[in-house]
Amino acid sequence: MSDDAALAELFEEHRGHLRAVAYRVLGSLNEADDAVQEAWVRFSAAGTVGVENLGGWLTTIVTRVCLNVLRARAARPEQPAGVHVPDPIVSRADASAPDPEQEALLADSVGLALLVVLDTLGPTERVAFVLHDVFDVPFAVIGEILGRSEPAARQLASRARRQVRAAGPSAPDVSLAEQQAVVDAFFTAARAGEFDRLVELLDPSVVIRADGGTRPGASLVMRGAAEIAAAVIATASPRADFTPVLVNGVAGMLITVQGRPVSVMACTVRGGRITAIDGVTDLDRLSRLGL
Repeated sequence: MSDDAALAELFEEHRGHLRAVAYRVLGSLNEADDAVQEAWVRFSAAGTVGVENLGGWLTTIVTRVCLNVLRARAARPEQPAGVHVPDPIVSRADASAPDPEQEALLADSVGLALLVVLDTLGPTERVAFVLHDVFDVPFAVIGEILGRSEPAARQLASRARRQVRAAGPSAPDVSLAEQQAVVDAFFTAARAGEFDRLVELLDPSVVIRADGGTRPGASLVMRGAAEIAAAVIATASPRADFTPVLVNGVAGMLITVQGRPVSVMACTVRGGRITAIDGVTDLDRLSRLGL
């Protein structure tokens, strides 16, 4: 086996983990794939001489690539008003077993609601939080990646953790079956135009965040059970079909019209009510997700 082939084989053993790290740091499947490819280019050029922990070294490489991407984002001109919802990982709700590639991405699952919050963090804070709180990377290693001391890396993660907590709980507190029952009831009530039932299924402080892309007014953030229930009834299409799905491991819904995806939504269910709905309604992005 040639040296190049041997390096490629070693890299492939870690590709799933590297893609999972890149996705959580970037919130974009395409950018995560690009980051992993760039990590391969750097790794194939550097080789393994002097490397004792290959997995840790590859994680360092891909994280540094991702950090450059985050910093480039931060330096761009201000984006149009609205909300950005990261790329969802969508799988069938009735699948007996997840696709192996999706299973790797969903290990140490980070829901869409949390990824929305992570988008509000600075690049170094996000990296410190994801590496430590999601992947349990030691602060000494995180400090080396960020070019900071270990105490500084610890402080960055702590600051990020406070912001995540301040945003409120982002994970369901009930079983998947209970989540799906609440979500199914919600969309059944939406189809029937049952305002009171919708309000009953929504937490009073519920928030919906919908990313419609660059179209003016296509994206929205709305809060409050009554306001959201009224908006759902007003915009419901009698031609829409609803397919239960899992979105980043939590109950969600794929909405199609004449077989074409028009929205995919992740619902956070806590205490038997929906506390957050995060969705992508950007038709271009939906087409790229292969739904």
